[in-house]
Amino acid sequence: VQIVESGGGLVQAGGSLRLSCAASGRTFSSYAMAWFRQAPGKEREFVAAISWNGDTLRYADSVKGRFTISRTSAKNTKILQMNSLKPEDTAVYYCAAREGATATTSSSYGYWGQGTQVTVSS
Repeated sequence: VQIVESGGGLVQAGGSLRLSCAASGRTFSSYAMAWFRQAPGKEREFVAAISWNGDTLRYADSVKGRFTISRTSAKNTKILQMNSLKPEDTAVYYCAAREGATATTSSSYGYWGQGTQVTVSS
């Protein structure tokens, strides 16, 4: 089982980035997937989640209206579109997967990627 994130980088405040999460090694068609982030010295926090069929979307209040989580036509791939980025969005972003419904706690997810760095300069 492998989850791989991509798309991180350095961007100025107000800019956009698109993160991709690809899962392989097993069938994730019935799995919810989520994004979490962790800034230096802080705990890992929930960002967004999507159900296996895309019908349920959940967002942290801090990113509502700016970030969008979605599925792509490719199997087991999810996208996090991040717009109007702020310096406080700077963190390592992790993709995670779990069987069943979406959840907002990191302990609910059993599969994790290695993370991708997002840095927003002011």
